[in-house]
Amino acid sequence: MTNVFDRVAEFALNCTAEDIPDTARETAAYLLLDTMGVLIAAGSMQAGGIARDTAALLFASSEPDFSARMLFDGRRASLAGAAYATASQTDNLDAHDGFNPVKGHIGVAIVPALAALAEQCPDLSGREALAAMIIGYEIAGRAGLTLHATVSDYHTSGAWNALGVAALAARLRRHAPDQLRQALGIAEFHGPRSQMMREIANPTMLHDGSGWGALVGLSSAILAERGFTGAPAITIEAKEAVPFWDDLGRVWQVEQQYIKPYPICRWAHASIDGVRMLMQVHKLTHQQIAAIRINSFEEAACLYSDHPLTTSQAQYSLPFAVAVQAVHGRIGVEHISGKGLSDPTVAEITKLIKVKESPRHSARFPAGRWADVEIETLDGSVYHSGDINARGGQENPLSKQEITDKFTEFAAPAVGRNRAAQILAATLKLTQPGSSFSNLSALIYDPPAR
Repeated sequence: MTNVFDRVAEFALNCTAEDIPDTARETAAYLLLDTMGVLIAAGSMQAGGIARDTAALLFASSEPDFSARMLFDGRRASLAGAAYATASQTDNLDAHDGFNPVKGHIGVAIVPALAALAEQCPDLSGREALAAMIIGYEIAGRAGLTLHATVSDYHTSGAWNALGVAALAARLRRHAPDQLRQALGIAEFHGPRSQMMREIANPTMLHDGSGWGALVGLSSAILAERGFTGAPAITIEAKEAVPFWDDLGRVWQVEQQYIKPYPICRWAHASIDGVRMLMQVHKLTHQQIAAIRINSFEEAACLYSDHPLTTSQAQYSLPFAVAVQAVHGRIGVEHISGKGLSDPTVAEITKLIKVKESPRHSARFPAGRWADVEIETLDGSVYHSGDINARGGQENPLSKQEITDKFTEFAAPAVGRNRAAQILAATLKLTQPGSSFSNLSALIYDPPAR
């Protein structure tokens, strides 16, 4: 074992809000806002309803000090149960932030855990809430990098974002270093090392395992708090892990997250962007399209190819997503659910799309999500996009206005424009000195007005 854990403990438990750059805090506020919008929009979806009902049935607590309200639901569950419900709900609307190098997602588990834990921290300041959230991102991201580099399987995000949740909980519940060590060891041992490509091949409500990551991470913290022990976390304490923790506290991975413009697996985004660009530049309509040919990386080419029957399948279907963009000029929640799944025009365009793997693009994954697109029109014209990397990351970030517009588009239909605007303002004010998380929490636990 190495001395990495000592550095992790010092960082997780003692790093102050003032030790964190202003840019990282501001980024965290926008990531929090974006995740809130996604979880709000996902509230009426079947997966979220099942997860919340199950948390109320199976993951309740008899102790008020260990319970929390479920976000935008109001019912109480255990701390771990409330985090599980919201993380599962968010995970099933594939529009939340992610981190290219780990091929997965952090905020989907961290934000629900923060909201659950905040129920027992009435005096939590806005800046400390953001600091705790950032701690979770930094530890989850490095645990994910270590896991991907040291094991052969491609595991879902829950396998490693559980460690970020455990660290977040240890900080907010003022654990001693040894309690944190035990919590991280328990979380790593029980984190859901489920096979991501199995879910890609057969899309279901399992998605990226982040609901269970949140459940495991918070449960591990409470177990450690009460004296339960766990073997040291290999992704932190093994010799092979050392290089992935060298920049802790110097490089802020929270600033390296991407924010999605579409509620679709990001592996499809470069292809969507290519079609979007060509149709805008050349003023094309879907009625003019004879064929769309796409080259992308291997994993993107493995996305679901049949016409989707469910929202889960739609979010993992590259041809369907491209067709929606071509027909509607955007991809909204309404296009991947309900009547949107049986849109006959989208179905016809989907048949015109062919996807192939390109070694050139595969070589640049996971650092980038690349594709090139060719559109042939009925008059025989052919338009080429050239190589395109998906929008939303550091290399081509969404603007602050685009992020807030996305939040409003996702949140307002469910909670109303007034409440959505209040949530937006309260979230972005968390960066200010003297702000209180309670100003936001007053807006995020009650269910949408009926």
